[in-house]
Amino acid sequence: MRKLKIGIIGTGAITGKHADAIKEIENAELVALCSSSPERAKAAQEKFGIDTYADVSAFLTHPELDVVCICTASGHHMEAGLLAAEAGKHLLIEKPIEINLARADQLIEACEANNVKLGVIFQNRFSSDYLKLKTAVQAGKFGKLLMGNAHVNWYRAPEYYNTSPWKGTLKGDGGGAFMNQGIHTFDLLLDIMGDVQSVYAKVKTSLHAIEGEDLGAAIVTFENNAIGNITASTALYPGLPERLEIFGKNGSAVLEAGKLVQWSIQGEESEAIVADAHTGSGAADPMAIGHALHRAQWEHFVNAILENEPVVVEGKMARKSVELIRAIYKSSELEKEVELPFFDHG
Repeated sequence: MRKLKIGIIGTGAITGKHADAIKEIENAELVALCSSSPERAKAAQEKFGIDTYADVSAFLTHPELDVVCICTASGHHMEAGLLAAEAGKHLLIEKPIEINLARADQLIEACEANNVKLGVIFQNRFSSDYLKLKTAVQAGKFGKLLMGNAHVNWYRAPEYYNTSPWKGTLKGDGGGAFMNQGIHTFDLLLDIMGDVQSVYAKVKTSLHAIEGEDLGAAIVTFENNAIGNITASTALYPGLPERLEIFGKNGSAVLEAGKLVQWSIQGEESEAIVADAHTGSGAADPMAIGHALHRAQWEHFVNAILENEPVVVEGKMARKSVELIRAIYKSSELEKEVELPFFDHG
């Protein structure tokens, strides 16, 4: 089986995790990088020792390139993604797919038009503990779903925002704690609970000098008539591990920092919980999360291309978490409940 040749656009901190993940995959090879300036490109070339560019168009002419991974600021995904899709490259994009639905839809449509695969990084979908929970829910072990909660009550020091030109900005980040930090756990919530019917939310900027929110909460009504609570923050010192709570008629389960900490099903003897050792939490440090789950998602994406199989977290699924967050922002702005489907241009 041939090796897929991969290039990454963006040379920030997350690029190292992708590089480490790709290095461990037998049928993939990182062959090129693209940075935002000649100076950053030179530094990246010295660090990674591969072809490095400071211009996306030049990067896309690399003769071996099969797959492009986009690791730029969230609000810059579309421009690079459209160029890559038009060049016939498969796309794997760091979350979120984009910062509003109009931009997300352009990416999805471009990949469909050019017959290339589109995936979005939500690596927590590949945690063994999460997969155990999802399988049990799908098998009906928890019965009718009643409530699903997602809590990402983290902390970021002021330096996290002060040292970045785009984090916490509306144009670069698309918001704050919901769009950047919370979206991973919200994606899991939607994958388990299904589509959302409506949200009623309040978000605010309470601690940091940023445009986006650093604190918020929402009440969610799902289409299956279950309800849920969502909270997200980067202002809650010292930062608690993220939690996903699923309650059904016949039982409940809780994931904390990606690990199962609670599992109860009526009529079944409680079992010892052996947590997935490959998970981690970015509660206080965004780089505290390892690359094992990134590797799992990369392995899946590479095999999906080589075998022409469906992608687990494809564009339309990744769009759902952006839609939810945009509706949360709109609900807070209007101070009223907002129904989904929801669309705005940001």
